[in-house]
Amino acid sequence: MRSEELYKKALKLFPGGVNSPIRAFSPYPFFVKKANGSKIISVDNISYTDYCMSYGAMLFGHAYHPIVDAVNGAIENGSLFGAPSEKEVELAELISRHITSMEMMRFVNSGAEATMHAIRVARGYTNRMKIVKFEGCYHGAYDSMLVKAGSGATTFGVPNSLGVPEGAVKNTIVIPYNNLEKVESVIKSNADEIAAIIIEPVIGNAGLILPKEGYLQKLREISRDNDILLIFDEVITGFRLAFGGAQEYFGIKADLVTYGKVVGGGLPFAIFGGRRDVMENLSPKGKVYQAGTYSGNPLSVSVALHVVKELRKRSNSIYSELDRNCRTISRALRELVEKEEIDANVNSIASMFQIFFTKNDVIDYASALTSNTTIFKKYFSGLLSAKIFTPPSQFETCFLSLAHTKEDVNTTVETLSEVM
Repeated sequence: MRSEELYKKALKLFPGGVNSPIRAFSPYPFFVKKANGSKIISVDNISYTDYCMSYGAMLFGHAYHPIVDAVNGAIENGSLFGAPSEKEVELAELISRHITSMEMMRFVNSGAEATMHAIRVARGYTNRMKIVKFEGCYHGAYDSMLVKAGSGATTFGVPNSLGVPEGAVKNTIVIPYNNLEKVESVIKSNADEIAAIIIEPVIGNAGLILPKEGYLQKLREISRDNDILLIFDEVITGFRLAFGGAQEYFGIKADLVTYGKVVGGGLPFAIFGGRRDVMENLSPKGKVYQAGTYSGNPLSVSVALHVVKELRKRSNSIYSELDRNCRTISRALRELVEKEEIDANVNSIASMFQIFFTKNDVIDYASALTSNTTIFKKYFSGLLSAKIFTPPSQFETCFLSLAHTKEDVNTTVETLSEVM
């Protein structure tokens, strides 16, 4: 197999043979030749129905023609300017007009960048240093947030990475998700020192974990009452749960918000932004420094502009279609779990779903960790053998795209029955 040959070469060139740990699985990952629509095709010419969708980035599916056209049209005028462009302003105006929490924003290249800079500007604005984060929430692979993180940190058993100095995390307070008593207790003890609370409103990096009813609303109330900034990390949920992301879905307005994945349409692009009085602390106007050579590059901005325009135009139909297909698959999984008497639970919302092989309801990081990862690997391998590709880890999330057809969904349901 060509993939096996490439993997053996890659092992000598990249740590673990991959450029991101979440891409690794036994006995070796398949290597991709191309992708189109809902399919991803390996160098061995095997076509898989893709529910990984680049970990949620490809809402329109792979090689979506209008996005390809946007890239081709933009690159003819130059790929990088090192100076502002008109489309940056057009995109920012469009976002600000429809997502009212985004009074001011900055364009960056990745979700990790976005959350890192959002935290920095929160500290600069409040002149406080402590940050509250939640177990299992993943905000990027940088020092201060690699404490009980989700994503690959959970999969590979290294929630606290080597190489992170103690001083980098001394101001990071970690508490359980969905536990208001812990939030209130921590704030009571540290209120005058906490700059911000950062949270994935829906956890997508420890598997899929949903907020309890009223939890996020109460978090908004507590943070506001204590003059603490609330940061919604919507790198996954932004433009995926709804056009206005989790803020629209749950009816909450955060102080700062980060976007990535979907908005970039497959190109490196992310945004952080929020209240004007907070964002104005960024240089060159303020004293909080943030910069990037590729920030707001014309290729990514052109694609993001198309993504936002199309989502805005078709929002009444797009999100209901995604939700309908997700409900079909997640309902089938729940019925199979009951029929086969398997210790498992299925979490789903909008266009996201995941099965956890545990008898416990998965409501936080601790309950997610009770999952039987050995069984999950068999489940993943069974689907892969049947030409369905899902994230290889129990602690990731499956994603629907607009490219998934009714036939894709029906075939997936039939395959799930055989695998389970």
